[in-house]
Amino acid sequence: MSVISLRKRRPTVTSAIIGYARTSTAEQLAGLTAQVRELKAAGCTEIFSEQVSSVAQRAKLDEALRFVRKGDTLIVTKADRLARSTSNLLAIITDLEARGIGLVVLNLGGQQLDTRNPTSKLLLTMLGAVATFEREIMLERQREGIAAAAAAGKYKGRAPTARAKADDVWRLASQGTTKEAIARIAGISVASVYRILADSKRAA
Repeated sequence: MSVISLRKRRPTVTSAIIGYARTSTAEQLAGLTAQVRELKAAGCTEIFSEQVSSVAQRAKLDEALRFVRKGDTLIVTKADRLARSTSNLLAIITDLEARGIGLVVLNLGGQQLDTRNPTSKLLLTMLGAVATFEREIMLERQREGIAAAAAAGKYKGRAPTARAKADDVWRLASQGTTKEAIARIAGISVASVYRILADSKRAA
C-alpha cells in the first residue's frame, strides 16, 4: 500500500505529523481503515500503511522511519502496530529521540504515550524494566532447555544469530536499506551489519 498523502508537498522547514498503520495479512482490511481514520483525526499529514505480518519485512515502516526528520512526530494507534516486542519498541524510541523525533502511541494499555513529555518518560523507564525482565526469563528458559538437551545428548549448538541472518542483511543492503534499518529489521546490532557486509566484500 502506498503513502496516503493529505497535502501536496512538504514544506522545507515546517515539522510534520506522520502516521504509520499496520494490520497483519490475517486481519480484516477494515482494521487498517480504522487505524488510518484515527491517525487522520490525530492530525497526521502523511500516513504510511501496510498489511503485513509483524515478523515479515515491513517496507512502509522502514520508509516512514526514513521519511521523518528532526522536529517531526511519528504517531501509531497501538504499540504492537509499530514494534515486535517491548525491547524493539524501546530501540525504535531511542533511534527517534536521537534524531529529535517524537513518538506518540495513541493507546498503550489505555494511556497515551508521548515521548516528548515527562510522564511518558516514566512509563518508558517502566517499559525498560519489563523488557529486561522478559529477556532474563527468556535467557533462563534457553539455558534450561540447553542443559536438558545436553544431558540427553541432543544439543549440538547453533550458528551465531547475526551470521544466520547474513542473507537477509545482504538482500536489504542491495535494496538500499540503511544499516540502522537493517539492524532493526534483522534484530541484530548495527556493528554486526557492518561486519557481515565487510566479510561479503572480502569474500567477493
